[in-house]
Amino acid sequence: MNEHASTLGEVARLAGVSKATASRAINGRSKVSAKAQTAVLDAVRQLGYTPNGTARSLVTRRTGSVAVILPESDERIFSDPFFARMLHLVSRALREHDLQLVLLLAEPGEEEERLLKYLRGRSVDGAIVASHHRDDRLAEHLSDLGLPCVFIGRPWLGAERVSYVDSDNTAAARQAVQVLLDAGRRRIATIAGSRDMRAGHDRLEGWRHELAAAELDADLVAYGDFTEEGGAEACAALLDTAEDIDGIFAASDLMAKGAMRELASRGIRVPEDVSIVGYDDLGVAERTRPPLTTLHNPIGPMVTEAVRLLLEAIAEGGRGVPRRVVFVPELVRRASV
Repeated sequence: MNEHASTLGEVARLAGVSKATASRAINGRSKVSAKAQTAVLDAVRQLGYTPNGTARSLVTRRTGSVAVILPESDERIFSDPFFARMLHLVSRALREHDLQLVLLLAEPGEEEERLLKYLRGRSVDGAIVASHHRDDRLAEHLSDLGLPCVFIGRPWLGAERVSYVDSDNTAAARQAVQVLLDAGRRRIATIAGSRDMRAGHDRLEGWRHELAAAELDADLVAYGDFTEEGGAEACAALLDTAEDIDGIFAASDLMAKGAMRELASRGIRVPEDVSIVGYDDLGVAERTRPPLTTLHNPIGPMVTEAVRLLLEAIAEGGRGVPRRVVFVPELVRRASV
């Protein structure tokens, strides 16, 4: 390897091509023959050439970074296994494409203008948005900005304007209720997620639909906030209202864990007295006592697809047609039913 910093001109001479062709090959542009591409990349390796990132960004108008936007409180982001797993997978996928993750946090309904001001400056090439609330308008705003973006989960507003990947929360909830019905349960309650979150809404609708199909009452509802403590409080409210509950669908494993804690404190056995099904399967369900039957949230495939769609959108300059991909969660049977 040469001791001095190699130049683009030296790469071009060694590869036997023009500087323009060498530049196109290094920056992954089209209109470069396979032979020329191979020659340029071989020359880059031989010379130890490192492209000047600043100069390249001026030409390509790319920053080499992608924002991950989470409109949630810091406390929830760093305590919920969904966000921890999602951030790990997104970061790993972006590294494979030599892209830097920029984490943007904003409380729901707050700090939106600060966030949009940053994004208007085109400090990132695109954005992945996860967690969606009823009143946030991020899908509409990002569409208006023309910023390539993909949502993990279907947004409440502007879903028709953006690409998103999602899990079929309604079908998953129906499957959970069917498992409880198959176990002979007839007084089936639900600990629903936050009322203003799309995932919470869809899982509640699935629970209602399946109970209606079974011609059973769908009146045993308590709302949590996707936390363990919220699940315990919701379970207590349900048991104070109806002592004959024999089945519970909790809209997250953390809430199911809290519910199991509350049941145990009252001497109610799982699954002998009450069967319970959760949702997520991201590390909590294996550690409950008994281990929790749950729906596996397909966060791995969702992240892989979200990154793929975002890279396509960036390559298209944000002008492509919005795409939607929906995954079906799978039931993981353990010992709580």
